[in-house]
Amino acid sequence: MQRLSRNLLVLFKWIVIAGISGIVVGSLTSAFAFAIEKVTEFRLEHTWIIAGLPFAGLLIVFLYSIAGRSDDKGTNTVIIAVREKKEIPLVVGPLIFISTVLTHAFGGSTGREGAALQFGGSIGDFFAKKLKLGSSDRCIVVMCSMSAAFAALFGTPLAAAILPMEFINIGSVYYAELVPCVLAALTAHDVSVRLHVHTLTIPYEVEKVPALYSMAFTKAIIMGIACALAGILFVLCLHYSGRFFKAKISNAYIRVAVGGTLVAALVFILRTQDYIGLGENVMAAAFDGKVVWYAFLLKILFTCLTLETGFKGGEIVPSFFIGATMGCVLSGILGLPANLGAACGMCGVFCAITNSPFTSMIIAMELFGQSGMGFFFIVISVSFMLSDYYSVFSSQKFMYSKTETKLIEYISGDTFRETDK
Repeated sequence: MQRLSRNLLVLFKWIVIAGISGIVVGSLTSAFAFAIEKVTEFRLEHTWIIAGLPFAGLLIVFLYSIAGRSDDKGTNTVIIAVREKKEIPLVVGPLIFISTVLTHAFGGSTGREGAALQFGGSIGDFFAKKLKLGSSDRCIVVMCSMSAAFAALFGTPLAAAILPMEFINIGSVYYAELVPCVLAALTAHDVSVRLHVHTLTIPYEVEKVPALYSMAFTKAIIMGIACALAGILFVLCLHYSGRFFKAKISNAYIRVAVGGTLVAALVFILRTQDYIGLGENVMAAAFDGKVVWYAFLLKILFTCLTLETGFKGGEIVPSFFIGATMGCVLSGILGLPANLGAACGMCGVFCAITNSPFTSMIIAMELFGQSGMGFFFIVISVSFMLSDYYSVFSSQKFMYSKTETKLIEYISGDTFRETDK
């Protein structure tokens, strides 16, 4: 009874803290989503603003410079802070908010969920310090605030609850984080629904799927292999383009101006905004089977030019774009429904770049419904195994091997260091 009483007090503590975190972070993240939506609408109606992308980049670099965050490592900062119980500067929150909105307003090709993880993490750390919590509880508050931000921004509260728990140390989960992350994610999602950022309907429901126990089973495995390869390609392009630009253009201001100029020039040359911003219209078209075969390659190009020259945002939505368009094209070759192929591609490539299979499975359920879950599980499992230890988050730590029951404690960034030898 004594232990039960103590646990009930702990539960009450996390109900209060996670509830407050969900309300505060959910509200701020909903404002973030609203800001991105409005600047995107303006950009789509006023194409000329894209010419200002290099100048927006200069402002972003300046803001990070005066804030003393010139060497900012993005989401990796939060991953390292949680794993090593370090502090996350509060300035990270407003910086990523402003810089991501600027990037979207002027036509950068980037996402927003990676930014949300940084945003939520910095706010959570600030509140934990104000509450004078110990290092263990502080990390839990950071994690549940990340869950809240992801849930409010992406509209997948169950996946949001699991993602921070799963992707910090792959293969090792601290279940003390479960209740706070679940409560914060659901509270933040409720806030976003009440503020009309999201609805409770499934956005890309896939209802009609072929029988799994047929040749379609083999096709799902092929789709999983393709997702792993696409994910690796995306990570490699990000890594080596970043190295290239930093080696050739050491000055951060010149580098971001060059990147902005190249992105803007490509938009005007191609006469389309399909490959900048979130690209939600193209992802929707992929579910109808109406995308060009090279769309995913152009998205990789635009995203690398944006993120690796100094603009801000995230890699998660671009991975969905890459997966949806590649999956759509591959479904035509394999003889699968386009919407099923696009859905498999989205969750498969997301898994390949984040190494979060269980989060990917839950995202598939929340985004696409349950009819195709057999296909999604196969694609995600194969993609996870074959994507090796590549990740868009170089600070991710793999506790166990992907192919053996063996402890390895391997950092993702070491994959590139081994390749470069």
